[in-house]
Amino acid sequence: MSHYDLIIIGSGPSGRSAAIQAGKLGRRVLVIDRKDRLGGVSVHTGTIPSKTLRETVLNLSGWRERSFYGRSYRVKDDIDAGDLKARLHKTLDYEVDVLEHHFNRNHVDTLYGLARFVSAHEIEVATAADDVTRLTADKFLISTGTRTHRPDTVPFNGRTIVDSDEFLDLATIPRSLTVIGAGVIGVEYATMFSALDVRVTLIEPRDSFLDFIDKTLIQDFTHQIRENGVDLRLGSTIEGIEDAGGHVEVTLGNGRHVRSEMLLFAAGRMGATDKLALNKAGLEPDHRGRIEVNRKTYQTTQPHIYAAGDVIGHPSLASTSVQQGRIAACHALNVPTLPESPWFPYGIYSVPEISTCGMSEEEMQERGIPYEVGIARFRETSRGHIMGLEHGMLKMLFSLKTRRVLGVQIVGEGATELIHIAQAVLNLKGTVDYFVQNTFNYPTLAEAYKIAGLDAFNRMPIPEEYKVKRPHEAAE
Repeated sequence: MSHYDLIIIGSGPSGRSAAIQAGKLGRRVLVIDRKDRLGGVSVHTGTIPSKTLRETVLNLSGWRERSFYGRSYRVKDDIDAGDLKARLHKTLDYEVDVLEHHFNRNHVDTLYGLARFVSAHEIEVATAADDVTRLTADKFLISTGTRTHRPDTVPFNGRTIVDSDEFLDLATIPRSLTVIGAGVIGVEYATMFSALDVRVTLIEPRDSFLDFIDKTLIQDFTHQIRENGVDLRLGSTIEGIEDAGGHVEVTLGNGRHVRSEMLLFAAGRMGATDKLALNKAGLEPDHRGRIEVNRKTYQTTQPHIYAAGDVIGHPSLASTSVQQGRIAACHALNVPTLPESPWFPYGIYSVPEISTCGMSEEEMQERGIPYEVGIARFRETSRGHIMGLEHGMLKMLFSLKTRRVLGVQIVGEGATELIHIAQAVLNLKGTVDYFVQNTFNYPTLAEAYKIAGLDAFNRMPIPEEYKVKRPHEAAE
């Protein structure tokens, strides 16, 4: 029976980050993955595929140039599923190759098969060849990620009624698409296929969506996607879904019907823990399969077993998972390391993009923090004119007491790249003065920070040292 310092179950962002960190520390580490290729959900069905698909759609459709050349402008007239998959497969192969190289270079062992706990310190792995291998370790990290939520009331058939994993294998591009669930995944796929001129209906049973995003941003975003052709149905409960052969029929609670060629069910994901036999290790997941951890060390209720990534729930981002995996590995191997920064960026790769960092205006109000707002529209920047941007905005929130920036929200082209300026200023406790004092490249979209900073600065109380003193005040 082989023994390791650290056994990691799952090779997604948190798992691979932890493995490479452990390898660099010279420890004996093993990564187990149920698939026959490394990368986990992030590489094969989640983050990388969806973002690659988005970039392919925007490039082939000529979406970014339509404000100049008209809505009928196309880079490629007839875009089919093969066009979308070609770039996708090339990107995935590259990601796996790089990951395998990193594992080899850092002496990380790998084993492909389905792992389950036998006891708190022992697991067994069933491989595709029907072999069962038993392994022990001092420490374990569970980084199995999530799986799609597939309720029995939805007649999935893998062709016209699919979940978000199956959606990537579509044989043809549908002329009409119904998406159920206006979470991050549903919104991303609905808006990118709308950019392909597919007729999209996005259904959300609740009266609102993406509630963790600043409401001003959501209002702007909602206007844009509706203008782009997405039929957004909020507060629409689902009474029934029928596979009618040539089409899919959805019956809503208000009596209306939605008919389309394809339906994507994207209402939630579950922690992929059902095959791990966690009870044998003394662990109990919640009703959604997620594992509770100490958010500073990522230890579970069993101190030698750690969990990181989407399997522990919010924020369920590839970026934060990488950080969690590194910190978990360092703590498990008794190596001091830098803690996570308090503010991290949240990115939604919809069309248009959304990205935020820090507090929303609603959070500021709930906490009773006196604040001022600075707003810049991308169309106000020269770079925005050059790119033909008709929409897009950057919003910043500043404390009136300390002048510090406490939140930034961006919707529009390049939002997920631009947000890192805000992240740096937030974590370094910068103030509105930073944006007024500093020079930004011209013409760039980043200049929107300067515009929004001045917008707030001009309405905020003037610091004492900058007040213009009258002659009699100066004499005093």
